[in-house]
Amino acid sequence: MMQKLITIIDTLNDRLGRWSAWLALAMVLVMGVIVILRYAFQIGSIALQESVMYLNALIFTLGAAYTLKEQGHVRVDVFYNRFDQRIKESINLLGAVLFLLVSCGFIVWASWDYVAVSWRIREGSAESSGLPFVYLLKSCLILLPLLLALQGLAEILKSLRKIRNASDTGEGEN
Repeated sequence: MMQKLITIIDTLNDRLGRWSAWLALAMVLVMGVIVILRYAFQIGSIALQESVMYLNALIFTLGAAYTLKEQGHVRVDVFYNRFDQRIKESINLLGAVLFLLVSCGFIVWASWDYVAVSWRIREGSAESSGLPFVYLLKSCLILLPLLLALQGLAEILKSLRKIRNASDTGEGEN
């Protein structure tokens, strides 16, 4: 059951992360269109410019949990590399519980009213020709920590499994 949950979470964030890579290509193409329209045809589009911001937010939101899954986050390896596997997994477990999940909870708590107000008024761009979906953009403030917390749960379960396996096989004992 634990492995099935890990697989479901990893698969979800893997697909979202890979999808965000395609959004990066879309963002580059939109930026190219903006530059061509502006400098070749003297046409400006606030909606296109704002769409770059939306794409950037989605890339970051959908890619953060994928980065955690792939162990691509910043880690201070001064001492970590010298530890045996059980200690490394214990550090990963404590870090996920004490820092990641707490931070994600705080971000959701601190952002909730801000996002809720935006949804209540269906907030749009301050520019008349801008995109009318600011409330969707602000929803990334809730989606990001939820996806990170979900992946954090998977990482916690992986660490627990590895700690248990290391204890069963006697690894990490001096």
